[in-house]
This record gives sequence, C-alpha cells and structure tokens, in this order.
Amino acid sequence: MQNFANAAFSPDVIAAMTSALEAAVANLPEPVHLSHVNLLAESILRTAGAGERDPAALQRLALIELQLVRRD
Repeated sequence: MQNFANAAFSPDVIAAMTSALEAAVANLPEPVHLSHVNLLAESILRTAGAGERDPAALQRLALIELQLVRRD
C-alpha cells in the first residue's frame, strides 16, 4: 500500500470513503482477495486526496482502476 501517513480527512470525507469502499467491495466476485481490497482502498484514498467527495464517484473510479491493474 502506498504511504498515506500524512493524509488527513474530515469525518465526512472518511464516511464517504468508507461507503465507497464497502460498495466497491460488494461489487467484487467471490472470493474477494485482500489485494483487490487494498487496491480499491488506495484508489479511494488517492482520489479523495485529490478532492473528490462523492461516494459513488469514488467507488466507480476505484472499480475502473482495479479493472485496469488486475492480473488474475
């Protein structure tokens, strides 16, 4: 996972990111791999860090990014 140690988010943004991650993981086929969850989380953190606040957009972008990097 990338280094997000200096990232700081408000409670509202954390709630949006949590919602986005939960929804994105729910869209993955079983079995869900930890590496896929980590990639989704990194994408959501990066996208929220760039200013996106809409949970649906965070979810959508994370899933698109996962499709681009998946190698299974």
